[in-house]
Amino acid sequence: MKDGEFKTVAKYTDPMLAHIDEGMLRENGIPAMVFGETSSYPSIMQVNPVELKVNAEDYDKALDLLQQKGE
Repeated sequence: MKDGEFKTVAKYTDPMLAHIDEGMLRENGIPAMVFGETSSYPSIMQVNPVELKVNAEDYDKALDLLQQKGE
């Protein structure tokens, strides 16, 4: 990812799902990263979910891809 403004495109309580979506975005040419994996205790993720972030200029395209995946 470029240094610059990142935007959160989705939040997850399951880090594995975040990484799956990260891979899908990358396969579609959108650099993405998962942020916030700080605990090995799954219950903590309910309070502090992990975030999938993309470059600000890729936000709309990433959101569209994630919404299509959900259908």
